[in-house]
Amino acid sequence: QVQLVESGGGLVQPGGSLRLSCATSQSIFDIYLMGWYRQAPEKQRELVATISKGGTTTYADSVKGRFTISRDNAKNTVYLQMNSLKSEDTAVYSCNARQFSTYWGKGTLVTVSS
Repeated sequence: QVQLVESGGGLVQPGGSLRLSCATSQSIFDIYLMGWYRQAPEKQRELVATISKGGTTTYADSVKGRFTISRDNAKNTVYLQMNSLKSEDTAVYSCNARQFSTYWGKGTLVTVSS
């Protein structure tokens, strides 16, 4: 079983930045795809960004140009750098890993508010 632990969430003002981390229990070389999802209260879960084993990245249109997904293979960690945050970015952000099965972290709350 792949275990994922997110961190870095918190309260930030509009226009601010935040960096989320997702630490994995195994080498990310063994994981086909990792990504970040988010879910606001009473809204559908949304795919934010992904990074493949080969390094290919994808982004939701709503975050392109503002968010960057990256990884550190030595630390078995995936990051989500979030800049120019808006109130509509408020959500629980969850890390996802896909290999033979799909695994989820428990999420970290990001609140964008004045």
